[in-house]
Amino acid sequence: MRVPFDRLQALASGLLESRGAPEQAARLQADLLLEAELRGLPSHGLQRLPLLLSRLDKGLADARTCGTATWQRRAFLSVDGERGLGPVVIMGAIRALQVRLNETGVALAAIRNTNHIGMLAYYAEVAARSGLIAIIMSTSEALVHPFGGTEAMLGTNPIAIGIPTAHDPFVLDLATSVVSMGKINNHAMRGIPIPEGWAVDAHGRRTADPHAVRSGAIAPFGGAKGYGIGLAIELLVSTLAGSDLAPEVRGTLDDGHFANKGDLIVLIDPAAGAGSAHALSAYLDRLRHSRPADPACPVAVPGDGARARRAASLSTGIELPQQLFENLVALEAA
Repeated sequence: MRVPFDRLQALASGLLESRGAPEQAARLQADLLLEAELRGLPSHGLQRLPLLLSRLDKGLADARTCGTATWQRRAFLSVDGERGLGPVVIMGAIRALQVRLNETGVALAAIRNTNHIGMLAYYAEVAARSGLIAIIMSTSEALVHPFGGTEAMLGTNPIAIGIPTAHDPFVLDLATSVVSMGKINNHAMRGIPIPEGWAVDAHGRRTADPHAVRSGAIAPFGGAKGYGIGLAIELLVSTLAGSDLAPEVRGTLDDGHFANKGDLIVLIDPAAGAGSAHALSAYLDRLRHSRPADPACPVAVPGDGARARRAASLSTGIELPQQLFENLVALEAA
């Protein structure tokens, strides 16, 4: 079913406010979830809201805090999220980094003890539209098997990069696994098998059953290369944030534990460099107009598809599984 954006925004914000979230915090968290829906990423969208509400109800998340930030070095901000809502803590850190960039040109924030931050592209685009380069990384529970293995030992460990240009910013957002666990959960909710090669079951056998993956493991993307990048992010974030490593991480997929994964944000003022935003835009357009393998499928740049899907969804409404919408409405009426 398709539901108008405004209806879902009011529904999500209202549910968060009913759990004690201040209006601005509720709106930010709701917008993060809705942006994922608009861009065709339901794995990071409203399907996560019931779990988040349960975490708030159980005291595992605190909707009122923005976290506590301490400058450990001139350009290194350490953030204790104090169990806050992920988007609220992350946006607070970004604002603090933006102020410091006037002095340092480059600054980073290492964040621990905060809840799931959702779609990284959201933050990368916010930074890029303000004229800054952003590199964002996050870790998760052990969901991914190492190359050559079958046991879940690493997080999905996504990375996003946002770069301002003379037009729309360049935004890349990808997990270092073949797919996110949220997408597998979305397949399970919709009753759709997953493609072969995405994951293995508890016995290490390839499976098309999304439910079987919960006791199995997701494959790293690109074999050894994706495994290596995912492991590097695991070690980098844990070193700087002081967060737990994947086998000990909990709290982004359950409502029984505090979240103990880590997040890392690096902001760079491109004015310190010698590049040209107009040159970047021209190059991206050259890519789009380069010769495609299939004339019916023009070459695209990361972010193009998400912008097109967003515009279409704003016009026609957001497509949701009926069961999910009915569950949210029932929570609203409770």
